[in-house]
Amino acid sequence: MSEETKEYAYFLGCITPNRFPGIETSAKKVFKGFGIESKEMEGASCCPAPGVFGSFDMYTWLPIAARNLAIAEEMGLEIYVTCNGCYGSLQEADHLLKEHPKLKEKVNEILAKAGREYKGTTKVNHSIVVLHDVVGLDRLKEKVTKPMKGVNVAIHYGCHFLKPHEVRGHGSSETPYILEDIVKAIGAKPVEYKDRLMCCGAGGGVRTADTQTSLDWTRQKLVNMIEAGADCVIHPCAFCHLQLDRGQYEMNEAFGTSFNFPVLFALQLVALAMGFSEKELGLDQQITKMPEKLLK
Repeated sequence: MSEETKEYAYFLGCITPNRFPGIETSAKKVFKGFGIESKEMEGASCCPAPGVFGSFDMYTWLPIAARNLAIAEEMGLEIYVTCNGCYGSLQEADHLLKEHPKLKEKVNEILAKAGREYKGTTKVNHSIVVLHDVVGLDRLKEKVTKPMKGVNVAIHYGCHFLKPHEVRGHGSSETPYILEDIVKAIGAKPVEYKDRLMCCGAGGGVRTADTQTSLDWTRQKLVNMIEAGADCVIHPCAFCHLQLDRGQYEMNEAFGTSFNFPVLFALQLVALAMGFSEKELGLDQQITKMPEKLLK
């Protein structure tokens, strides 16, 4: 990427602004450091969640997603997201509409009632892919002022980032590498742990429908990370962040456990390595607290 400024439409989604504004802050600060401006998508709605809306009613889910895409098209910008659910919903909607002209026509008939049209001129990007592929690892290394030496990082990708891999375009869903590359670039060490590609426990409506099963799933994942010697976990998804962070409080309340395992959105850890403070990144407002090892 050249040094000149590049602009993206930043799709916030629901959980980031309502629960974890530090995720938004970290994304904007990191990208600003590389000459990338994050433009607000005025009027954007929920993505909406693909596993719920998309499973029950195609013609509710798809027009809402297409409307969000149309907003970015009107801005003349590509989108970046900080949530795997938003990524899955918007990217899959874009894929379907580009592959099926009759579906696009039907959706645009619905959108016309709201004065919008999906044209297929934008692209949906994940923020960590922008960092890895557009900014590049060499430029990232140049911006590191506080290398994360000696920090062992468990990596959680989440489900919608990886699958379906034919649409996502990041290579095999069984051997992901993007977050490992980023962790190494800031001086930390990725840690292998049992069932690392397992769901966080919240997906598919499980968190809402069966809290006990959801928390049991999360607890096992955290135990595997801790047993592998990880100092923290990073991820690319606001919804996974909710489950892994607040879920620890819920587990402690429900099971009498005492979890306090640090949880960071991937760009929060990157921002720490770039010299930003815990408070600037909203990490001081989380359930899980950051150890001195990450902050010194």
